[in-house]
Amino acid sequence: MCEAHTAAVLAYALRRTSRDDAADVVAETFLVAWRRLDEVEERSALPWLYAVARRVLLSQQRSTRRQQAIAERLAAAEPSGLLETVGSSVGSRCLLDALAGLSETEREVLLLSAWEELSSTEAAGVLGCSATAYRIRLHRARRRLRERLAQADPGEPARLAAPAARTEESPSC
Repeated sequence: MCEAHTAAVLAYALRRTSRDDAADVVAETFLVAWRRLDEVEERSALPWLYAVARRVLLSQQRSTRRQQAIAERLAAAEPSGLLETVGSSVGSRCLLDALAGLSETEREVLLLSAWEELSSTEAAGVLGCSATAYRIRLHRARRRLRERLAQADPGEPARLAAPAARTEESPSC
């Protein structure tokens, strides 16, 4: 079945999407066919493969739309959105600059606690680690943020760097 219909399924996909995406559609289509080999009759295999390819294409299109929507939301929430959230004061600008100087991982740890108001257990679930590991990461990220803030304004760092976080356990910081 595979060799006999590969060219036809590829042509079907090429008429509907780019060359790179068409190759993915063909691979995914035949993966589904392999998993459901016992459901496919040889004489009706090509229409069945077209139906699978159609569903794979629709899934790809939905995925692309979701990714574009996420990218647009992230672009809209970049610095101007952050300033609206934090405020436009000088201290807020210093905080944003200090946050920008942290690694992506450190920022995520801090923002899950401060902005999303997640408990250690909830934030750990988001990051895929234990609550203890999350609290250690949070402690280190807060320390690095305090250091960055101290470089910018020696008088403010302690107050801005340790936002109150909702935790189920006793705080480790």
